[in-house]
Amino acid sequence: MQIISNIALISINETLIVQVISFLIFLFIINRIMFRPLRKVMDERKSHIDHIQQDIDKAHSEYETLTDQIKTRENDVRNEASRQREQLTAKGQQQATEIIASTREETKTMKIEAEKEVDHQIAAARKGVQMEAEDLSKKIIAAVLDRSRES
Repeated sequence: MQIISNIALISINETLIVQVISFLIFLFIINRIMFRPLRKVMDERKSHIDHIQQDIDKAHSEYETLTDQIKTRENDVRNEASRQREQLTAKGQQQATEIIASTREETKTMKIEAEKEVDHQIAAARKGVQMEAEDLSKKIIAAVLDRSRES
């Protein structure tokens, strides 16, 4: 056996072929055992993330729709409340006007009745004063006539 001394980094001999074959077998096994399942898990994860993103987009669009509906309802309710407030204000003003008018009528009626009562009391007082004046004048006349008879 002769020793061949070669300074080359790679020597082409039988071991290189065995190493290449064993490397290819290693790649095949690694691909089957590790890379395929890893790619499968990564694809499932990407699919799951895409599904979640679609759900997020759908929820966001529903949120915007509901927000718009709420704003529309809020505006409708505000308009309705404003309209009802105006109606109640108008109704209250009308009732106040009616109450004031009826109160004025009542005060007029009470004033007329009070004036009638005062006129009646004045007439009664005049009659009373007139009767007292007549009585007094009769007494004075009688007193004066009695004095004139005595003298």
